[in-house]
Amino acid sequence: MYKIMSCVGYKYRKSGGRRIIMNKRKKRFTDYIWIISLTYLALGFFNILFAWIGLLCFLIPLIISLSGHGKTYCNIYCGRGQMLDLMGNKLKLSKNRDIPKFLRSKWFRYGFLTFFITMFVVMLFNTYLVFKGTNGLKEAVQLLWTFKVPWAWTNTSMVTPWVTQFAFGFYSMMLTSTILGIITMLLYKPKSWCVYCPMGTMTQLISKAKYSDKSNTSCNSCSGCSSKVS
Repeated sequence: MYKIMSCVGYKYRKSGGRRIIMNKRKKRFTDYIWIISLTYLALGFFNILFAWIGLLCFLIPLIISLSGHGKTYCNIYCGRGQMLDLMGNKLKLSKNRDIPKFLRSKWFRYGFLTFFITMFVVMLFNTYLVFKGTNGLKEAVQLLWTFKVPWAWTNTSMVTPWVTQFAFGFYSMMLTSTILGIITMLLYKPKSWCVYCPMGTMTQLISKAKYSDKSNTSCNSCSGCSSKVS
């Protein structure tokens, strides 16, 4: 006679003195955060002003890291990471090859972070020029920081031009980084993007600075949290 047992979210079937795993742990709300990332990208097609919501993806990881929780956002709450994992593992779109060593290297990760911050500053400067009236509103999404895609089918007349300009610039960055994540997911392991993600690099640097005191073992600067991919 079989006896059903549960332990730490798993169910077991006891048979002949052995315990056999019957099913995986119950789903939690954090397992569905990928829906938020997908919804955000979709909303940008309907109205570019929804791009402002993406600021949460910048602020929340920094706040969590500065409050002493390291890379908790990356490990648990990152919707993009979940989305790439689903595409690569569940949909079998990934080649599951190891990511090249140069993408893991510090010079590439810090260099890409520097480039990303530079593009962010340029985007803010363009927004400022529109705010001052020096430049006109450019209704285009710039993919991979190179290709301009006209995006003028949504009505943004209810806000001032600089608000719209920021939305176009920010959505361009979010869409571009998503495309880069998908490309590396297709070529290598599903979450290879996480290795050189600018936000991941920033939260790792914050953790290293915050826990530089060797007596605090919360972070030993092993870099493992930014180099693991699945």
